[in-house]
Amino acid sequence: MSTYIPPLKFEPILKSVVWGGEKIAPFKGIVTDQTQIGESWEISGVKGNESIVANGPDKGLTLSQMIDKYKGELVGDKNYEIFGNTFPLLIKIIDAAGNLSIQVHPDDELAKERHNSLGKTEMWYIIDADEGAEICAGLSKELTPEEYAAKVEDNTIMDAIAHHKSHPGDVFFLPAGRIHAIGAGNLLVEVQETSDVTYRIYDYGRVDAKTGKPRELHVEQAKDAIDYKVYPDYVSKAKPLVESIYELVTCSHFQVYLVEINGDTNIRPSIPGFSTMTCIEGEITISDYTGTEVPLRQGESVLIPANLKEIKLSGKGKLVNAFN
Repeated sequence: MSTYIPPLKFEPILKSVVWGGEKIAPFKGIVTDQTQIGESWEISGVKGNESIVANGPDKGLTLSQMIDKYKGELVGDKNYEIFGNTFPLLIKIIDAAGNLSIQVHPDDELAKERHNSLGKTEMWYIIDADEGAEICAGLSKELTPEEYAAKVEDNTIMDAIAHHKSHPGDVFFLPAGRIHAIGAGNLLVEVQETSDVTYRIYDYGRVDAKTGKPRELHVEQAKDAIDYKVYPDYVSKAKPLVESIYELVTCSHFQVYLVEINGDTNIRPSIPGFSTMTCIEGEITISDYTGTEVPLRQGESVLIPANLKEIKLSGKGKLVNAFN
């Protein structure tokens, strides 16, 4: 018989950054003196930034300690076999008051070779967007590696990047290699591989306030990481599956859905691994076969262990639901 693990909530890791805004704390319903919060790391196994369990008998343990303790019962046997005590996904809420730098991430093969790390494929679900807010994703014209480097050098790279007006509910899939940036005015959920490897290729000539120098760029490193193809569309469409469930992104690293709750809904995951849920609207109660109830309000996230084969969601709200 498997060990019982309840749905797990974690203490958010709030990160103040130069481009951060003031939307995350009120969105999450928390009071803090911290300002310019650009990111809330909701569920993280990144070393040095590990999530800490906030509920249940294992309150206070880190995510990697939980995996070490419960192994496949928490993350799924296949995940444990592949990733060991490393949690394979990183879930964030991001608030951009300013434009983020233009960047790209290497794929798994290149990241392993250079950094002994996973690569970074990710997706964004836009929760809210100010009037005129944009997302940069993909190229608007094909470039060679040499043309790309020359455009960075003469400050014309933005002319070759596709710009998209962003709206609540928009979905952007960003496979490793796709040039991208979050523009000012976007509040979003990010689901990504557990990796902190980023190649910054353009930063608008901004100067680091601490050093007085331009921030480091990784123009040469990014050359063989970039996908130079132009694709017909960079904005994904939510695909209705069954009533109140929409497929947002499916790839080899994760599957992400939007789930609308209005009343009681029983969820039976068809995937043998874990899932995560981030509440982006309303209040929802998660209950399992033991009668344990875990409340989830707007701005909070939860990890559903692999060995919980069925849960009930009650209330009214919306969830971004990620599977691995």
